[in-house]
Amino acid sequence: MGRRILNDALRTMVNAERRGRSTALLQPISGVMVSFLNIMKHRGYIKKFEVIDPHRVGKINVELHGRIKDCKALTYRQDIRAKEIEQYRVRMLPTRQWGYVVITTPNGVLDHEEAIKQNVGGQT
Repeated sequence: MGRRILNDALRTMVNAERRGRSTALLQPISGVMVSFLNIMKHRGYIKKFEVIDPHRVGKINVELHGRIKDCKALTYRQDIRAKEIEQYRVRMLPTRQWGYVVITTPNGVLDHEEAIKQNVGGQT
């Protein structure tokens, strides 16, 4: 169920960008989604986001930058060792210059560059 929530939120952001909107409202929310949005903010894909009422169903208001072309969450979990991250990235991303693979690790939710630096594997 957690993957479905993340995938729906990412599709909402992509659709809002395609329609030319400056904000997107994501609902329901999860902890993984907040961590994922922090990575997107750090990498410059979104301006900022605000969590509204996190103790109930919760909503997140995201200010978009206009840089998201496509964003997906895999609905199946795959275990990846630290040595295999680079091969997985080559297989999943269209080119070297575009995109990030986000991995759930014991050190938190990291993109592929941070996971390689920390030499930690996890699940996609």
